[in-house]
Amino acid sequence: MADIGFGVIGAGYMGKAYAIALSQVSTVYEMPHRAVKRVIATSDAAGARGRARDFGFERGTGDWRDLLAADDVQAVAIASPTFLHADMAVAALQAGKHVICEKPLGRTAREAAQMAKAAQASGRVTMTGFNYVKNPATQLAHQIIAGGDIGEVIHFSATHVEDYLMDPALPHDWRQVAAHVGRAGALGDIASHAINLAHFLVGPVAEVVGMRQTVHAQRPAGDGMAAVENDDQAQFLMRFASGVPGSIAASRIHAGRKMGLTYEVVGTRGTVRFDQERMAELQFYDAADRKGRQGFRTILAAPGHGDYGRFCIGAGHGFGYNDMIVVEMAEFIRAITEETPAWPDFAAAVHTAAVVDAVLASCDQGGWIDVKAIESEAWA
Repeated sequence: MADIGFGVIGAGYMGKAYAIALSQVSTVYEMPHRAVKRVIATSDAAGARGRARDFGFERGTGDWRDLLAADDVQAVAIASPTFLHADMAVAALQAGKHVICEKPLGRTAREAAQMAKAAQASGRVTMTGFNYVKNPATQLAHQIIAGGDIGEVIHFSATHVEDYLMDPALPHDWRQVAAHVGRAGALGDIASHAINLAHFLVGPVAEVVGMRQTVHAQRPAGDGMAAVENDDQAQFLMRFASGVPGSIAASRIHAGRKMGLTYEVVGTRGTVRFDQERMAELQFYDAADRKGRQGFRTILAAPGHGDYGRFCIGAGHGFGYNDMIVVEMAEFIRAITEETPAWPDFAAAVHTAAVVDAVLASCDQGGWIDVKAIESEAWA
């Protein structure tokens, strides 16, 4: 296999990000097989042809099924609205394609598990677009934690807060419709990134107790108003399978925060903390430092930290959002060519979805909810 032909479904923000990654991945990495942009699919044939020209694909189509039928496409990137993920991913896997799909994988844990089952049956490689775990600073945090440099982990906390829907005059769209994205709004859309990071850094989550709120209950739609059917913000406490306690807060109406994805992992001998708005930095506290010299130090991303050196030979020169997608794509392609699992795959995304569903159940019923029970039911 000299080339891996790619098809991308969706030409919006993430569709463009995948196109950029496919253009760059063979330059940044010494790949044994070249990624080739074969087909891009959108809902309109003329628009697809225009996007194919703009994004460098060989051709465009207004029907994603045509993309799946193409013999020269071996891998598919799905960047469509959430309610389309399951049908597209299952069909792609049944057509023998490898699949990378944007998050959240499904509207519920059960829907995500349906996709993961199809992946297992197909034997194809899957990956879910939790791209923030590919940041070199977070890869370094994982190394520090796993290496015991902060001692035994005793607490985790994270936020994912943004202000993209802070203005109540912004129009209603599909992201506020339960049939399109599920009952989880900010909880499913952005808290899922924090949940996946928690899974990566500390391990699976065992139980949760949460609350959520819809601040702007209606939004302008045409000549009237339409109901917002999911949460604007949510918070929950959690307990990891290891017994470590933690918390996550998410909001899409948090004034002033543009990319407020943060986490802090506390250990018995130190702490690491991270802020995506300063994405090429990691804060590290070592309690072994002598008194009078203790304090958080800033570690600038540098060669040797994750995949940073693939992009730049100098420390502190920075790292970008689209660079994370390139790292993600390289790992996906490597898994295809080496016939090894990728992470986070569809099965890992089921765990994230089960945490979201457990928080929803806690909000409905009150009290702590067992995540494993939710996850087992989804797989059943």
